Amino acid sequence: MRVGLTGGIASGKSTVSAILSELGATVVDADAIAREVVARGTPGLAAVVEAFGEGVLTPSGEMDRAAVGALVFADPERRRVLEGIIHPLVRARAQELEEAAGPGAIVVHDIPLLVETGQADRFDAVIVIDVPEDLQVARMSADRGMTEAEARARIAAQASREARRAVATYVIENTGTREHLRRQVETVLSELVARA
Repeated sequence: MRVGLTGGIASGKSTVSAILSELGATVVDADAIAREVVARGTPGLAAVVEAFGEGVLTPSGEMDRAAVGALVFADPERRRVLEGIIHPLVRARAQELEEAAGPGAIVVHDIPLLVETGQADRFDAVIVIDVPEDLQVARMSADRGMTEAEARARIAAQASREARRAVATYVIENTGTREHLRRQVETVLSELVARA
């Protein structure tokens, strides 16, 4: 069973991903893969440097994620260029990991931009982690040191809550305790196992 997992920035998607993994699902993390495909020395990083210049590198030759983020979140065209480099590489690597999971596995693809990249129909089910925008802003301010304006700009660069909810097979509300979140995840996973 192929499952897409998504949610806006600071929705708690990584926490849900970790819970699903603890419960036995195979989790394919698009963010981790996105870092892997632009690691120092990779063709992905070379393509990013070709598109954006040497200014996107740290002194040690790694991709300067903050510098790239500042460039692309302020300019939708530059964001599309970056996505055009990274997304195909991420999809290819995710396919390799899914095939390694074997038959009968519940494979959860943790994809922050699942809606934005039009991938919902690639999955047997889609789980959306949902939180109100004000809670996202509060979490980004507390956890990532962002200003309200920076946080709202990041949120605005992603699909709306309504767009994510529209593709959801399951919606998990992450506004309560971690225990409440875990109970919701357990319920959804048991339903997925029953469907598989």
